[in-house]
Amino acid sequence: MSLSRDQIAARVANDIPHGAYVNLGIGQPTSVADHLPPASGVVLHTENGLLNMGPAARGEDIDEDLINAGKQPVTELPGSSYFDSADSFAMMRGGHLDVCVLGAFQVSAEGDLANWHTGAPDAVPAVGGAMDLATGARSVFVMMTLFARDGAPKLVPRCTYPLTGIGCVDRVYTDVATFELTADGVVARDLVGITPTELAQRLEVPLLTA
Repeated sequence: MSLSRDQIAARVANDIPHGAYVNLGIGQPTSVADHLPPASGVVLHTENGLLNMGPAARGEDIDEDLINAGKQPVTELPGSSYFDSADSFAMMRGGHLDVCVLGAFQVSAEGDLANWHTGAPDAVPAVGGAMDLATGARSVFVMMTLFARDGAPKLVPRCTYPLTGIGCVDRVYTDVATFELTADGVVARDLVGITPTELAQRLEVPLLTA
């Protein structure tokens, strides 16, 4: 048994501080918006120019002109505002975001992030605003499955894919555990469907238990 994408997103949403300004990366992280309670006070920022974004739009709420950076229909909350990409990226680069949530191909034990290119000759690079977010946000959360389709771990001693940011990741939320990347090492907590021994056997990264 492992967590679904929505269950991982719920864990991330639960750990976002009250009133934080947050950017959700394209892909899995966008689902975090659907798990933030109204009383959270969290203000969502999208790099295509919307502040105070709401959950995903469905049914009659869909407005094709109101989308997030991943081109998915979203809603707006009271007090939302719009701006151009230059202002949006100035917010990202200027340290105005408390948290960003990104997907990843790999994360190293030192907090290095690789999420824009696998390095394969036929792979399509897709950096978007990830480099700006990884260096500009005060905290970087990663949301991903822990193992690739071939069983290879994505939490690794060193990234082998091209880097997005160096030493930037604070937490990694996966389908089998949450990892805190600290100065003392990688702390594994909230394990699901796997024992600490099994997890340690499948990873090359030394683990500390919470």
